[in-house]
Parts: sequence; C-alpha cells; structure tokens
Amino acid sequence: MAHQENTEITENTEITDITALPRLSRPADAGQPAPVRIIHLGIGNFARAHQLWYTQHAPDAQQWGVAAFTGRSRRQLEALEPQQGAYTLISSDPQGDSLETISVISQLYSGLDTAALRRLFANPEVAIVTSTVTEAGYCQNSQGSLDKDNPEVREDIAQLKANPEADGIRSVPLRMVAGLLARREAHAGPITVLPCDNLEHNGLLFRRVVEEGIEAVDPSLLEWCYENVDWATSMVDRITPFTTDEDRRIVAQQEGVYDASPVRTEPFREWVIAGAFPAGRPGWDKAGALIVPDVSAYEHRKLWMLNGAHSTLAYVAPLFGHECVDDAVADPLMVRFINEWWDLAGSYLSIETKNYRDQLMERFSNPRIKYALMQIAINGSVKLQVRIVPVALKALEDGVSIVAPARAIAAWITFLHRFADDPRLQDAKKEQAVGLARAVVEAQSQQEQEEAIGEVLAFLNPKLASSQIFSVEVAHQLEVLTSLSAAHN
Repeated sequence: MAHQENTEITENTEITDITALPRLSRPADAGQPAPVRIIHLGIGNFARAHQLWYTQHAPDAQQWGVAAFTGRSRRQLEALEPQQGAYTLISSDPQGDSLETISVISQLYSGLDTAALRRLFANPEVAIVTSTVTEAGYCQNSQGSLDKDNPEVREDIAQLKANPEADGIRSVPLRMVAGLLARREAHAGPITVLPCDNLEHNGLLFRRVVEEGIEAVDPSLLEWCYENVDWATSMVDRITPFTTDEDRRIVAQQEGVYDASPVRTEPFREWVIAGAFPAGRPGWDKAGALIVPDVSAYEHRKLWMLNGAHSTLAYVAPLFGHECVDDAVADPLMVRFINEWWDLAGSYLSIETKNYRDQLMERFSNPRIKYALMQIAINGSVKLQVRIVPVALKALEDGVSIVAPARAIAAWITFLHRFADDPRLQDAKKEQAVGLARAVVEAQSQQEQEEAIGEVLAFLNPKLASSQIFSVEVAHQLEVLTSLSAAHN
C-alpha cells in the first residue's frame, strides 16, 4: 500500500460504515512474512510506532520477522490477526497526516501462550527479545527486586518449579525464565534481551528481576545465562496516543480499507541502544537508531525532561479541566509549571537541553496528536519513582528549590483523590495509592496530614519520606493547587 500524504481529510463520498470496507491485509509487494528472528513482548501502540517502524525501515528488514505477543488483553490479537499482522501508521504533524502500512509482524500470539513462547526461544534463528511491558511489567518491589509477594509472581514460580513446561505464565519476568529454560534445553545459542521501557538502565533492571526469578525456579540456569544472554539497554522516544475511531476513519477515507487497529504518532522518533548482539541485529542504525556504548545521558534527558514533564501535566492539568497535552500547554500556568520543572531537571543533565526543550514544547503543542492526560497518568505509582523522585532527591541534596517535584507529587495525590472512581484511572497499585491519597486529602488535622504525606512519600521512596522539608513543601503545594484550581474552575 503506497505511502501518501493527507493534508485535508475530506472526500467527495463520505464512508458511513468503515467496517464494510475490505479489511487491511499484508501488502502484496511486501512478499512473504520474514522468518522470525525477534520476539516482542507487549505489542501495544508504542512498539508498533517505534521498534517495528525501525525494523521495517532497516535495509535488511526482509530477514527480521517479529513474533509479537500481546499483554494481558487479547484485543490486539483479535484486531491484527485478520490483517495478517499489518496495520497503518499515521504520522501526524500540524500540517497533516502521512500514512504507511507496517508489515514486519510475522506471527501473533496471546501473551499467555507460554508454549508458543518456549517454542520460539528454542529456535536458534531467534536472536533478540524486545519488550514494551511498562514499568509495572517488571514486577519490582520498592527495593527494585522481583516482588515475590506479588500473587502472580508467586504462583508462576510455583508452577515453573513443579513443571518447567507449564502454560499460562502471567508475569513477564517468569515468562522470560520459561523461555530461557527452553533455549538452554534446545542448545539454541546466544540471545540478546533488549527492553524498551521508560526505565533508567532498563537492561540491568530487567536482568535483575529475571535472574531473581531464575534463582527461585532453577538456579542452574544462571550459569548458562551468564554465557549466552546479552542484556542490552535502550532509550526510546515517540509520542503515541491511544487509537481512536477517528484514526480508523482516516485510514478508511484515505486508503479505502478497514484497519481495526491503526496507530497515530508524531514525526519525531529516537532510539538509543547499547548492546553486543552476539546473534546479530537488524540494521536499525541505518534507519536512524543510535548505537552507543552507554545510553545513560540520553535516558536521563528523556525520563526527566519529557517523561517528567508529561507526568507533571498528567496530574496537574486535569485539575484545571484539561484533557490532552496540547490543550494543557496552551495554558500559560501549565507552561510555567513545566518550565520550572525543566529548569531543575535540566540542571542535572550532562548533555544539551535548550534545543531539546524547544523541541519538546513544539511536540507537546502538536494539535494533531491528542495525547490524553489520562493515558499518561496510568501507573503513576511506578512512573513517579523514576521520573520525578530522582530529581527531587538531587535537589534536596543540593539545597535548591524543590517546588517543581513537590508540586508533581501533590498533584498526584489530589488527582488520585478526585478521580478515584473514574474507570480511566489505572494503576498497578491503585487501591493502595488511592487509599494513601484519601488519607492526605481527608485528614482532620495538620498532624494527620503530615503523617499521611509521610506515608505517600514512603510509598514512593523511603529517602524522600525522611525529608521533613520535602513533606512540608508537598503540603504547601496541595494548598496552592487547591486554591489555583478552584479559582480557575
């Protein structure tokens, strides 16, 4: 299907029932699906806008097919299976949309199909496992270790200890353990694990929880992993909102087909990778990815500048009636808050930030990327720990202003309380987080509130909870946000 530009989404004939159109399928000129050499865990919109785009645009893409596993839901499987894994990528800038069919998915599976995962891990042609499972998918406790108190983790460990070929393994670290056991058994050789989640040192973090899972199931696998598993790290960046009916209508109007699961994204994209890739990799660098010895500087800039600003907006802006990022940054007060955050976070970065900040504001302002604040707000209990807390701790240590990080956490508390019953509020620790927030907002005395804020901070980071200065500033920001939002609304 040809790449085409759409600057005005109108046609002479309006399509009233897009589902009656022919279903999108793998383009004829794409040839047969490439042999599977990459396993991807968590095939959502971001992976399809980012890693799969880079793979399709690599010069050797015909050698690198992807076996994609869904997350908890079968929704993507049901949407993409009838399309042979193909989907439309809609790249949107303020002037219009550019449409492209992505067809690098060669096989699709449910995330719970552990038998298929083992079979693929046992294939020596498979060289790489990538993942976009979100921060919550790592199943970490507050110390960064595998959370063995998590009922799913505990059950998965018991199942694999009893039967290494057990099916239906739910937690991502233990699914990796199942796959690596199968690869060792098959003598399938080395493999690279390349996480693509918004976590600093994601390769090291993923390695830790997987190896702790191995220790719990079969410690003898560790020695094999030391010799055969390359734990790579990456920084990923491309703003990708949820799919809407309007996205499906655009594809129908422009391409004359029904795509059940197109992806809208921005033109900007960035991928920085550090890894050895002993079994090879696609020519991602030829498609624009940056291969470096160390991604740390890029990770910090992305997590603190882009993700930190996004999380600040996600919890502050809804208090003022905003629903999307582009709406929020049209509000001078939100822009002031973001700039105050950037001033602080940028002071701790070792690479250029001025042009990056200008570029971020341009990206945030894109009116064709309706990035819902409620989407960004998902799993704040985990995201704040890596996006806001590190900067807060640095500021406390240096004795500089802590207003911006304290504001973000105060907004999160208020947000949780206000939207507790909203079905869009999703968090892996929702019940606990909402309970803590309610205790702060509904406190009957200053002492009760101080104690409740301390509980919230301990939930996020024990070091943060030990700072009376930070606790006091969070309490102050709660008052400020309540006053400002009341005046605004």
